[in-house]
Amino acid sequence: MREITSKDNSLIKYISKLQSSSKLRRDDKRFVSEGLRVSLEALNGGVEVEAVFLTNETFEKNRDSLIPLVDSAKDVYLLSQKLMSSISETKTPQGVLCLLKTLDNNIVFDTINNKYIFLENIQDPSNMGTILRTADALGVDGVIMTEDCCDVYSPKVCRGAMGALFRVPFMTVKSSAEFISEFNETGTSYAAVVRGGEPLGSFSFERNSLVVIGNEGNGLKDATQALCKKKITIPMMGVAESLNAAIATGILVWEMMK
Repeated sequence: MREITSKDNSLIKYISKLQSSSKLRRDDKRFVSEGLRVSLEALNGGVEVEAVFLTNETFEKNRDSLIPLVDSAKDVYLLSQKLMSSISETKTPQGVLCLLKTLDNNIVFDTINNKYIFLENIQDPSNMGTILRTADALGVDGVIMTEDCCDVYSPKVCRGAMGALFRVPFMTVKSSAEFISEFNETGTSYAAVVRGGEPLGSFSFERNSLVVIGNEGNGLKDATQALCKKKITIPMMGVAESLNAAIATGILVWEMMK
């Protein structure tokens, strides 16, 4: 283990920038995990650990639990509590932070009995994290997202996904039209709309299904809705006009996976 004591250390500066810059994460194919549980989930999910940053207090308290991380990392650094706080995105850092390589986690579409989620322009990292966690919990076969969705490797998504980021197959596509059109050749795509679709619960999902979810404020683009084979709506008895994107996804996916 090596000790870093200065906030002007080049590696400390790099971690700080990586935490805030999606462009840097994308260009360098690296991201940061915070906390023992999420970092161990990353390791168990096959993510390459380049470096581990620990406070001495955390290392002494969790030595046995940290052994797999420490043994797997190329480099291990000890930081003061103050220095750890300076590069952490959480208000109360757990004293464990890892530099990781992004996943090569594309979905292989090789069967006709799969269930997928398709996300178009989801912007809220909390929603993205919750959707990934829901997909993991309910056994979804994969999540497809457009390039204009928020960065799945952002600190908020990593924390909100609670390890699901490392378990759920996902991929990013440039074109909604191209992907959905190709999927429709062997499966059925379902556009989630606020009103005017087939009421959820009044039909059964096909064996090979793709539930298509749109932006939090604007929903699905008209062109995307037109591409989908069916439109579906969650019946609502109250006065609310719509549901949070993550909540709506959970309801739709629960029904799809029944």
